[in-house]
Amino acid sequence: MAISEFEIKRIEKLVGGYVEKRRPEPAIRNMLDVGFRISGQSFEIHEIRPQWDNPDKKIEGPIAKATYVKSKKIWQLFWMRADLKWHRYEPLPFSNSLEKILEEIDRDPFCCFWG
Repeated sequence: MAISEFEIKRIEKLVGGYVEKRRPEPAIRNMLDVGFRISGQSFEIHEIRPQWDNPDKKIEGPIAKATYVKSKKIWQLFWMRADLKWHRYEPLPFSNSLEKILEEIDRDPFCCFWG
């Protein structure tokens, strides 16, 4: 079951606001930027930078992913390990608050998201 249009707007507002605060200065955004996308029950925050051998092509590097489990009314938080697979973020594997998920991504006490 897909998330409602109301929930999508709420995610766009909260996650969009968070990403806007994390974006670098406008002068360097063509070299490094931060974005997000919503897909199904999840949103993903990613960095955007030029491909090393083709600066005209932009590539995305994953930072964090959260998935809403509607039946339980919780958000699950994931980080990408070196195996390029999403893994549950064990210090805060789930929360009923999207704000709390974003706070944990921002705090990043174990350097899983921002390095």
